[in-house]
Amino acid sequence: MPRFMTLIRIDEEHRAGWEPDPEFDQRMGALFEEISKAGVMLETATLTPTAQGSRVTWNGGTVGCTDGPFTETKEVIGGYAILQCKDHAEALEWTRRFLRAHPVSWHVEAEVRQIAE
Repeated sequence: MPRFMTLIRIDEEHRAGWEPDPEFDQRMGALFEEISKAGVMLETATLTPTAQGSRVTWNGGTVGCTDGPFTETKEVIGGYAILQCKDHAEALEWTRRFLRAHPVSWHVEAEVRQIAE
């Protein structure tokens, strides 16, 4: 079965003001339990803020390194999941369910891409 990487994009500038509603942890826990029992979730994690990261570039034969935060970037990858699904449509459905578990006041975006085997 193909694997898919879901990259969760967030607006890091506005993340500090996000307060989850009281049922958020319950909704997310139930979804993670269901997706794990279905054998779909292989791995997932939240990433630390960009202030704690670095970007390493290769350009014109030179390696560069820039420490975070990356203020020039509005949206950053805030987390990821690796799913094993029968097809792209199934990966999209699990991702939609993941996004719907978040409070309606949050702006969260996900990019779903198949992992090249």
